[in-house]
Amino acid sequence: MEEGATENAAVCKHLLSDLIERGLTSEEGILVVIDGSKALGKAVKDTFGSSTPIQRCQIHKIRNVKEHLPESEQQRISRKIKKAYLEPDYDKAHKALNNIVKELEITYPGAASSLKEGLEETLTVHKLRVPGLLRVTLSTTNPIESANSIARSTSYRVKRWQNGEQALRWIATGMMAAEEKFRKIKGYKQIPVLMAALNQACRGESNTNISHIA
Repeated sequence: MEEGATENAAVCKHLLSDLIERGLTSEEGILVVIDGSKALGKAVKDTFGSSTPIQRCQIHKIRNVKEHLPESEQQRISRKIKKAYLEPDYDKAHKALNNIVKELEITYPGAASSLKEGLEETLTVHKLRVPGLLRVTLSTTNPIESANSIARSTSYRVKRWQNGEQALRWIATGMMAAEEKFRKIKGYKQIPVLMAALNQACRGESNTNISHIA
């Protein structure tokens, strides 16, 4: 945990450095799944290297696009984007998303720009050829969002926050409560495929021949 503004790169970098001091290693490759925070993205690159694979949350991306659309178009465009992300092949998913961008550019340019921004990073798990259920799991920040929700519900009755130390204690308490509900992530049996891809990415090699690994 780190106390500070969420859009502060220095705070995010200090948090990541603390994780490394606690034993986190990226020697065999690491995949970082984040929301659209530019500060966090910068901190990840500064800490682990500019070639670190970052997966931007697809759900956050869809929400951002919807904010630029009238209510009458939100569900239709959301369904099209979700369908594109469900395509397992990177080239096909990328083409489908670009077609949506072209569709939006004339009538809703704000939505088109929102979809284009960081689009490549929303397809990182596709480029790594992460299979099936594990790809779906790691394409969003949902696994950690549930823990955040439990942490919030643990501290929601606190009405008088005295200082940052008290806030950190309550967050820690909430996360410990969330930990009791942790389960294996969906698609965990496919993690060796992901590790092989990250290993090759870490060495700067092509992952063309990874797909046969079971």
